[in-house]
Amino acid sequence: MKRRKFLKSLGGTVALTSLLATSHSSYAKKKTEYNWKMVTSWPKNFPGLGVGAENLAKLITNLSNNRITVKVFGANELVPPLEVFDFVSKGGAELGHSGAYYWKGKSQACQFFSSVPFGMNSQEMNAWLYYGDGIKLWEKLYNKFNLIPRPAGNTGVQMGGWFNRKVNKIDDLKGLKMRIPGLGGEVLSRAGGTPVTLAGSEIFTALQTGVIDATEWVGPYNDRAFGLHKAAKYYYYPGWHEPGPTIECMINKDKYNSLPTDLKLIIDVACKAVNLDMLSDYTSKNNLALQFLKSENINILRFPDEVLSTLKKISEEILKEISLTDSITKEVYNSYMKFKDNVTPWTDISDKSYLDIR
Repeated sequence: MKRRKFLKSLGGTVALTSLLATSHSSYAKKKTEYNWKMVTSWPKNFPGLGVGAENLAKLITNLSNNRITVKVFGANELVPPLEVFDFVSKGGAELGHSGAYYWKGKSQACQFFSSVPFGMNSQEMNAWLYYGDGIKLWEKLYNKFNLIPRPAGNTGVQMGGWFNRKVNKIDDLKGLKMRIPGLGGEVLSRAGGTPVTLAGSEIFTALQTGVIDATEWVGPYNDRAFGLHKAAKYYYYPGWHEPGPTIECMINKDKYNSLPTDLKLIIDVACKAVNLDMLSDYTSKNNLALQFLKSENINILRFPDEVLSTLKKISEEILKEISLTDSITKEVYNSYMKFKDNVTPWTDISDKSYLDIR
């Protein structure tokens, strides 16, 4: 009797397994192929960012049993790095891999889905996106551009950047030409500097030739790959401008909606997987690269407190101002700031207090 009850209890599981097997077999017989393209803002196979795009493409292809095949195009292979948004929006490619703060010209609200100066770190960002209103608001914002956004990577807190002169006080930023996008660039401008937006592949030459005086990029892992330590003397931290920058996968809405439900889910799950994977990769590789830079006698310096406190004050002023731009930006700003205020006490009593004693 017990054996019969046990076998009966397994009935649902056995039936489900059989159904899935039959379904998979059915798909194999009626295989539909979607040959998709992914354009990115990164050099092909660039460590971290470029590899993250490749990993996403492979994961979608493999999880779908090749029902979707994704071919990745690096920056400038199909379109320039800062034209990814429009290209995917218009259907030139089905997928894009980039950073939302590049699209502030489309809407100021875009920047909140990448990184906010003195804002949330990577774990807090993921919490807001997945369990707050983040993704819902992001989808609302991108809807009019025929795009569906998904978090698809995070570098963790970045470095403050490479400088060809020391920053001892806030006035040292006046007249400084620095490659720094998004809200960080707005803050620098208000502090008297000149923000410059450059694609990653253009940074080294611009810094080496004096077109710019300073640059932020990512952190030791990526900065070493570009050889930025050969073009500037001083490497500053912390990355006040990008404490937890989310990398995005943007999907052409029409193409996404044309997929069956299971393939939509595969794309969503793949994006979530590479979001975690990229952060893990950076956490591992940044340390190794930092040790190398130390061996090269690079001047690794902390921004003075006076500089950081002034930049933070400027940042708060700018965020309040842009929140008044339009209704969607105000809605995103309110959601972001409310979540940040609510999560900070827990971050302070958990992560911060532990790191202070470690």
